Amino acid sequence: MDNDVSAGNSSTSTLGHLALGLTLLAFGVGHTGVIDGVTAADAVSLALYVGGIALFVAGLLEFRAGSSFTGTAFVGLGAFWFTWGTGADAQVSAHAAGLFLLLWALFALSLTLGAAGGGLLTQGMYGLLFLGLLLLGVGQFAGSDGLGKVGGWLAALAGLAAWYGATAALAKWPTVLPKRAARRGVTATG
Repeated sequence: MDNDVSAGNSSTSTLGHLALGLTLLAFGVGHTGVIDGVTAADAVSLALYVGGIALFVAGLLEFRAGSSFTGTAFVGLGAFWFTWGTGADAQVSAHAAGLFLLLWALFALSLTLGAAGGGLLTQGMYGLLFLGLLLLGVGQFAGSDGLGKVGGWLAALAGLAAWYGATAALAKWPTVLPKRAARRGVTATG
């Protein structure tokens, strides 16, 4: 690749958020049990190739373009999806699965805190991912299907937020409230 050609840009970020959104939706919905016969294990191929490899490559391109936060998020989450996807068939204890999810919840918490200047949609997406992984991990330790389902819903909501943010960038839709509407909301409640 020619050094004069920019590898990472807003298009790379949009593609990464689409990959993250679709993977989180499949993973989250699989944990909810809302669709008969669909489980989180059905998301393995999507997790490996879209969430793992594509997201990892998008992160490397973001690093090259100088975006350390988005690069860290995409490379780290790409590693999460690739690891989860390759280990999905492995027989591990519930506690080992819970620990895996809790450790990645810490990573998502770091992303949530790091996204403070990136807007509420981005911070909310990573916050939902953190809560989803936290509840999925605790649910594994506690043997609670209920916590796992709630964690799945939160992961699916995080996926919807990622998908909306990427789609909004492509369609030129708003991702923040206009200042007048935001002020009216504060005035009406305050």
